[in-house]
Amino acid sequence: MPKPSHPFAVSKKPEGQPTRGKTARNRLRPVDNLMLLYDPGLLTRRDGRFDNALFVDIGYGAEAFTTLESAERFRRLNPDLGILGVEIEPERVARALPFVDAHTFFRLGGFNLPLEPGEAVRAIRAFNVLRQYEEADVAPAWERMSRYVLPGGLLVEGTSNPTGAILATNMLRRTETGWLREALVFYTNFHLGFDPVEFQTILPKNYIHRIVPGEPIFDFFEAWKAAVAESAAMRTFGLRQWFTASAESLARRGYKLRLLKKWLNRGYLVWDNPA
Repeated sequence: MPKPSHPFAVSKKPEGQPTRGKTARNRLRPVDNLMLLYDPGLLTRRDGRFDNALFVDIGYGAEAFTTLESAERFRRLNPDLGILGVEIEPERVARALPFVDAHTFFRLGGFNLPLEPGEAVRAIRAFNVLRQYEEADVAPAWERMSRYVLPGGLLVEGTSNPTGAILATNMLRRTETGWLREALVFYTNFHLGFDPVEFQTILPKNYIHRIVPGEPIFDFFEAWKAAVAESAAMRTFGLRQWFTASAESLARRGYKLRLLKKWLNRGYLVWDNPA
C-alpha cells in the first residue's frame, strides 16, 4: 500500500461542506455489518487494481471513531485492507493522525478524494454527509465520487438517526458508465419499535423530499404501511417476526425484496432496483 507523502496530501481544494462532526461510538456499526452481508467479496478482492484498493470513509467527523471501527471489523475479513478517512476540516485530520498505521490513513479532502499516485478505491462510505445539502447537489456529489471508484465497487450513502438505531442507505454500484442504484436498504435494531413512518425522517437526501403522492417512494411507504397493518397479528410473536411478515406481505405487492433470514432477522429490509 503506497504511503502518503504527506498526511494532508490533497490535489485540490476539498469539495464539499463540513458536517456537524458529532457522532456516537458504534453509530455506524449497522452500516459496516450491512457491507459485510451485502458484498463481502468486495472487501477481499485482489484481482487487478483491487489488489491494493482502499475503503474510504468520507466525513468521519470530529473524531475518528467510525473509520477506526470499520477498520477493526473489515480487517477480520481482510487483514491487509487499506482504509482512508477523509475530512474537510484540517483540525479533524490532525486529531486523527495519531491513529495512522501501515494500512490506515487520514487525509484532508472532500468529494474530490485525496488519493496518492497508484491508489484506487473499492468502496466509499459517505454517511450522514449529504443530508445537509440541497437535493440538487446530490447527483453531482455522486458523480464526483464515481471518478475514483473501480468498476464493480460501491458507494454506500445514507442517513441514520443519532444513535444508529435506524438507518436508510443507497447502495450504488460503479459500472463502466457511472452509478447503478442497486438497492435501498432500511435497518432497525427494534429499540424504537417498528413503524415504517420512522424511516421517512431519515431517508437519504434524494428521497426525503419526495414523500408526496405520485412519487415511487411515496407509493413504497404506503404499500409498506399497508403490509404492516396486514401482518399486525404477528406482533404477538415479537417485532422481528412482525418485521419479517410485513416484508413478505410487501413483496407480494410487487416489490423486489430480499426475504432471506440473514437479512430480515438482523433488521435489514433490502429493496433491490428501487425506483
